[in-house]
Amino acid sequence: MKRIILASTSPRRKEIFSKLKIPFETKESNYKEDMTLEMSPVELVEFLSFNKAKAIVSDNRDAVIIAADTIVAYQNKVLGKPKTEKEAKEMLMMLSGKENQIITGVTIMENNHSFSFHETAQVYMEEMSIEEIDKYIATGEPMDKAGAYALQEIGSVFIKKIDGDFYTAMGLPLKRLVCELKNFGINIL
Repeated sequence: MKRIILASTSPRRKEIFSKLKIPFETKESNYKEDMTLEMSPVELVEFLSFNKAKAIVSDNRDAVIIAADTIVAYQNKVLGKPKTEKEAKEMLMMLSGKENQIITGVTIMENNHSFSFHETAQVYMEEMSIEEIDKYIATGEPMDKAGAYALQEIGSVFIKKIDGDFYTAMGLPLKRLVCELKNFGINIL
């Protein structure tokens, strides 16, 4: 099997990818994300994942690079990680009882051949009281999470339902990734 590099130090992405039971390495991309670029959320995640992969491929010509980027979007606007508790509260109040999207962009790159795609999961939030939001913020969890919540941690109590692939929402759309890896000569099953 070809050498595979997951261009991420995310524990979640590493855990998800390890479910495939194939050997892989992880390397941190030195690409610096710019979340202020004037792009739609879909264009942005594909652009960011492409540049993360591109930063690693030149030193790893013998490998297939997989890079991903995940964002939360509400009304076609990207919601980044809150910088203050006040900003986290504003985000959570805005999302309370509403739908938002978690969009993950993925790039697979081998030398000069690359393919980028994205998958979207619709997330429906429960109504949250100000007291619940304040208690959640006090846990510290929202402060390093896009959209100020983590659906795989305490924030899961605010999720009414998810439409779409759960792994997309977690940061790596595994089913689609397996399909696309076939085009790079990697057959998982």
